[in-house]
Amino acid sequence: MDAKPKRRTVVENGDTGEDLVLATLIGNGEDLGPIVRHAFEMGRPESLFQQLKGVVRKKEVEIEELCKSNYEEFIIAVDELRGVLVDAEELKSDLASDNFTLQEVGSALLIKLEELLECFAIKKNVTEAIKMSKICVQVLDLCVKCNNHMLEGQFYPALKTVDLIERNYLKNIPVRSLKSAIEKTIPVIKLHVEKKVTSQFNEWLVQIRSSAKNIGQSAIGHTASTRQRDEELLERQRKAEEQDMSGLGDFVYTLDVEEVDEDSVLKFDLTPLYRVYHIHACLGIQEQFREYYYRNRLLQLTSDLQISSVQPFVESHQGYLAQIVGYFIVEDRVLRTAGDLLTTDQVETMWETAVAKVTSVLDEQFSHMDSATHLLLVKDYVTLLGATLRQYGYEVGQIFEVLDNSRDKYHELLLGECRKEIVNALGNDTYEQMVFKKDTDYENNVLVFHLQSSDIMPAFPYVAPFSSMVPDTCRIVRSFIKGSADFLSYGTHTNFFDIVRKYLDKLLIDVLNEVILSTVYSGAVSVSQAMQIAANIAVLERACDFFLRNAAQLCGIPVRAVERPQASLTAKIVLKTSRDAAYLAMLNLVVTKVDEYMQLAQNINWTSEETPQNVNEYMNEVIIYLDTIFSTAQQILPLDALYKIGSGALEHISNSICSSFLNDSVKRFNVNAVLSLNMDLKMLENFADEKFHSTGLSEIYKDGSFRGYLIEARQLLNLLSSSQPENFMNPVIRERNYNALDYKKVANICDKFKDSADTIFGSLTNRNTKQNSRMKSMDVLKKRLKDFN
Repeated sequence: MDAKPKRRTVVENGDTGEDLVLATLIGNGEDLGPIVRHAFEMGRPESLFQQLKGVVRKKEVEIEELCKSNYEEFIIAVDELRGVLVDAEELKSDLASDNFTLQEVGSALLIKLEELLECFAIKKNVTEAIKMSKICVQVLDLCVKCNNHMLEGQFYPALKTVDLIERNYLKNIPVRSLKSAIEKTIPVIKLHVEKKVTSQFNEWLVQIRSSAKNIGQSAIGHTASTRQRDEELLERQRKAEEQDMSGLGDFVYTLDVEEVDEDSVLKFDLTPLYRVYHIHACLGIQEQFREYYYRNRLLQLTSDLQISSVQPFVESHQGYLAQIVGYFIVEDRVLRTAGDLLTTDQVETMWETAVAKVTSVLDEQFSHMDSATHLLLVKDYVTLLGATLRQYGYEVGQIFEVLDNSRDKYHELLLGECRKEIVNALGNDTYEQMVFKKDTDYENNVLVFHLQSSDIMPAFPYVAPFSSMVPDTCRIVRSFIKGSADFLSYGTHTNFFDIVRKYLDKLLIDVLNEVILSTVYSGAVSVSQAMQIAANIAVLERACDFFLRNAAQLCGIPVRAVERPQASLTAKIVLKTSRDAAYLAMLNLVVTKVDEYMQLAQNINWTSEETPQNVNEYMNEVIIYLDTIFSTAQQILPLDALYKIGSGALEHISNSICSSFLNDSVKRFNVNAVLSLNMDLKMLENFADEKFHSTGLSEIYKDGSFRGYLIEARQLLNLLSSSQPENFMNPVIRERNYNALDYKKVANICDKFKDSADTIFGSLTNRNTKQNSRMKSMDVLKKRLKDFN
C-alpha cells in the first residue's frame, strides 16, 4: 500500500515534455529508430533509457488502473506486460550490443568527421586567401597600369585608374600594409599630376602668347581682304549706277557671297588647355585652375600692352596691335569652347583693361607724330583691329573715338605736307604753257582732272592754257582728298562727306589760295608769270567741281548729290576772288612797266619851236609792250580778264599823260608839245581800237571800247588844242566834251601853257606881237579858273 503512492510520484515527476513526446510516438505506433539513433549519435543513450523507463512506468500505472477496472483484462495485460518486459530486456540487451557496435563504428567516423571539418576550415581559409589575393592582384595591376600611364604622360587615364582604385578597391584591400602604401601614394600621384599638367599649361601659355601675333595678323589680314572685296563691289556698283543714269546700257547685278568660317581660318590648338582643365576638374581643383589661368593671362595681357621703347611706334604698331587682337581671339575661343573656364565678366574686365591702355598709347603716340602718312598708317591698322574684334563681340567704340579725336591733328599734318608740296610745285613751275605731244600725256594731265574745255580730243601737239603747277596741284589735292577720306573711313562717322568737304575747302582756301597769293604778292613774278598764275587760278577754279566729285566718290556719295549749285565748294568763290587779285597784281605789274616807258615822256621838248612830225619814241615802246601783253593774254586769259588788263593799262597811260603836264620838271609847255602828245595819243587810240576788235572784245562789250579809257588824256589835249578853250567853263560844252577833266588839274596845266618858244630872243621878238585869239581865249580860261578856284 505504501509502495503505490511512491511509484505514482515517480511517474508524475518523470512526466516531462520529452516523455510526453516519446509516449505520443509510442502511442501512435511510430518508428522510434531515428530517436534511438539520434540518442546514440549524441552520446546520451542513458537519457533515452530513462525516458523509456518513464514511459514504461507510466504505462504500468495506466495498466494498473486499467487492471483495476478490468481485472481480468489486467491479468491478461500483466501477462502480456511481462512478455513485453522480457522483450524489453532482450531489446535492452540488443540495444546495448548495438550501442557498443555503434560506438566502435562511430569513434572512427568521428575521427574522420573531425578531419573533414578541419579540411573544410582549411578550404575556407584558402578560398578567402585566394579572394584576398585576387583583390591585391587587381589593385596591383591597376597600380602598374597607373604607373605606366604616368610614365607615358597619360595623366587622365592615370587619374581615372586612381579614381577606380579609390572607389572600388581601396576600402576592400585586405593587406593593411598595401592599403596604407596606396593611401599614401595616391595624394603623391595627384600632386605629381597637378605639377606636370601645370608645367604643360605654362608651356602652352608661352606658346599661345608667341602665336598670338600670327593669329592677330591672320585675322586682320582676313578683315582687310573682306574690306577690299567690299570696296571693289561698291566701286563696281557705283560705276554701274552712274552709267545707268547716263543711259549707257542695262546692267545685271550679281551678289557674290562668300561665307568663311573664322575658326577654320585661324588655326590654333587649345587641346592642351582643354586637357589641363579637364585634369584639374578630375582632381577637383578646377576653381583653383580657373583663378590660375585668369591671373596668368591677365599678366600676359599687361605685358603685351607695353609698347617697345627700342623701336618707333610707327614701325612696331602692327605687331603690337596684332598681338592684342590675337590675345582676345584666343580668349573668345576659350570662352566659347572651354566650358566654365572663363566667364564673360572676366573677358570684359580684360577687354576694358586693354581698351584703357590702347587708347592711352594711341593718344600719346598720335600727339608725338609729325607725319600724316604715319598717322594714317597707324589709323588704318587700328580700324582693322576694331573691325576684326567687333566680329567677336568686343565693343571698340572708345578706340574709334581716339581716332576721331586725332582727326584735326591728322589734317593739320596733311595740310602742312600739302603746303610744302604746293610751294614746291609753284617754285618749280616755269609759268609757261604746257605742251602735250601725245594723247597719253593729255589724258594724264588734262582729262584725268576734267580740265578740258571740250570733249573733243585736240590735235597734237596741244598747247594748254595752264602751266605745270595746275596738274601738279590737282594731284596734290586729289592725294589730300584720298588721304582725308581714308582717315575718316571705317571710323565713327558713316557719312563723312561733309567733313572731307570742310577740310578740302580748308586746303584750297588756307593753303593753295594763300600760297598762290603769296607768290603773286611776293614781287618776284613777272607780268607773264602773273598772267599765267591768273590763268592757272581760273583752271583750278574749274577743277573744284572735279575735286568735289572725287571726294563724293571716295566717300560713297552719289555724284548727282554734289552736282547741285548749292553743294559747290566755298573755295571756288575764294579762288575767283584770288583770280581777280591776280588780275590786279598783273595790272600793277603792267602799269609799273608802262611807267618805266612813260618816264621817257619827260624827255619831250615841251617848248619846241618846230612842229612835230612823228610820234615820240616812248609811245612806240609802250605800244610794243602792250601788243606783247595783249598777244600773250589773248592765248591764256579769258576775254573779261583781257578787257580788265587792257582797260586798266590804257586808263593808267591816260592818267600818266595828264600827269606829265603836272610834273614839277615841266615848268611850261607850248602848242608844239601838245601836238606831239596828241600824235602819241592818236597812235595809242588807233592801237586800242585795233586790239578791241581783233581780240573779239567788241562782240562782248558792244557799248564800250578801249578808247573810252583814254578819254581824260583825249579831252585834255582837245582842250589844249582848241581854238576856244574858254568854252570849258560852259557847263553844257564841258559836260559834252570835257566831263572827264578836273578843274584843279586843268587850272594847273593851263598855267604852264605858254604859246611861245622857250628862248630869250623868241620872247623879245613876240613881246609886242598881238596875241592870237586862241591864246586870248586861253587867258580868259585861266582867269576864270582862278576865279572859280
